[in-house]
Amino acid sequence: MKISTLAIAVAFAFATAAQAQTTSPSAPKRDAADKPRTEQSSERKMKDQEEERIEQQAKADKAKCDGLKDNAKDICMAEAKGKEKVAKAELDAKHAKDKTRAERKVQEAKAEAAYEVAKEKCDDQKGEAKDACMKQARVERDRAKGVAEKRADQKEKRAETREPARAGAGDTATEKRKP
Repeated sequence: MKISTLAIAVAFAFATAAQAQTTSPSAPKRDAADKPRTEQSSERKMKDQEEERIEQQAKADKAKCDGLKDNAKDICMAEAKGKEKVAKAELDAKHAKDKTRAERKVQEAKAEAAYEVAKEKCDDQKGEAKDACMKQARVERDRAKGVAEKRADQKEKRAETREPARAGAGDTATEKRKP
C-alpha cells in the first residue's frame, strides 16, 4: 500500500511538472509587429473609436443636406460622402504598415470625392456646357490619380534603392563576386 501511494505521488508530481512546462510560456507572445497584445488591442480600440467618430460626423453632414432640395441636396450629399471616404482612408493610412500604398489610396479617395462633387455640380448645366464640365471633371480626377501614382512609385523606388545597401552590408566579398 505504501509503495503504490508513493508511486502515485511521484507520477502526480511528474505530470504536474510536465503540464506546467507546456502551459506556461517562457516569453510573452508577440505578433508580427512585435507589440504586446494589450497595446495592439488598445490601438484597435482607438481606431474603432476614431472610425465611429468619422461615421457620426458623416451622419451629421448628411443630416445638414436634408433641408436642401434638388441638385443642391445631391451636391451636399456627394460632399458628405466624399469627406467620409477621405477621412476613413486617412485613418487607414495612419495605421497602415505600407505607408506608401496607404498615402496613394488617400490621394485617390480625395480625387474621387472631388470628381463626385464636380459631377453633381455639372448636373446643373445643360447640353454642351454639361459635357464640357463632365470632361473637365474626369481630366482633373485622372490627373490627381496620376500624380498620386507617380508619387507612390517614386517613394517605392527610393525605398528599393535603400534596401539593397542595408542588405548587402553584411555580405562577404566572395558572396558579392558571384557571376
